[in-house]
Amino acid sequence: MNTLYLLLATLAAAGWVTSTVTLRMRALQDRADRLERRLGLVLDHFGIEEPEPAGMDRVRALAREGRAVSAIKVYREITGAGLVEAKQAVEAMEPTRPAGTA
Repeated sequence: MNTLYLLLATLAAAGWVTSTVTLRMRALQDRADRLERRLGLVLDHFGIEEPEPAGMDRVRALAREGRAVSAIKVYREITGAGLVEAKQAVEAMEPTRPAGTA
């Protein structure tokens, strides 16, 4: 019976720690997002553009050739971006195709 109580207490403590860490991480992410927006405003105000990482010409070339998967992979290697961000960036680089073509 003591083992059951110990197990329940351990599970309760683990749940509390997990929820506390999750809330703290969410607060830190919100703060980072706010700082990033502010930095963007400062850069815009002073007319400063973020330099493009080396190797983006290769990503654009792959996107133009229709090799989106390879372009996404290279984009991720160059920038350290996540899959969704890289996919969106590469899709924005791909030339638009006329309707009815594949």
